[in-house]
Amino acid sequence: MGLMSKILGESGTSRKTDDYVELNADDFEAAATETERQVRIAQISGKQDVIEIKDAVYDGDIVIADITRHSTQDRTMEHISDELKQVANEVGGDIVQKDDDQLIITPAGVGIARERL
Repeated sequence: MGLMSKILGESGTSRKTDDYVELNADDFEAAATETERQVRIAQISGKQDVIEIKDAVYDGDIVIADITRHSTQDRTMEHISDELKQVANEVGGDIVQKDDDQLIITPAGVGIARERL
């Protein structure tokens, strides 16, 4: 099986948890210089989580938010999505929903391609 087949999968095969390696952030040294933006990871369990996400986007960070705790048809999720769309619009950024489990929100100057590599 080639590298791309492992990454993208082949028809008829399914990926297993054993196929992935957990990377511990402590294994990597922090950059010596300050970065202009960061990619932040968030989990949305409720409306209260939106505040930190909004602050991060206003500060210029990119946020990847896990929304697996909500159905995309959920009224709470609709409200959260609308609020985050408004933030992306206010800062001149972008927002997309990746499958049913993630929202990606970016600040000004960072667009999200709608097609996969």
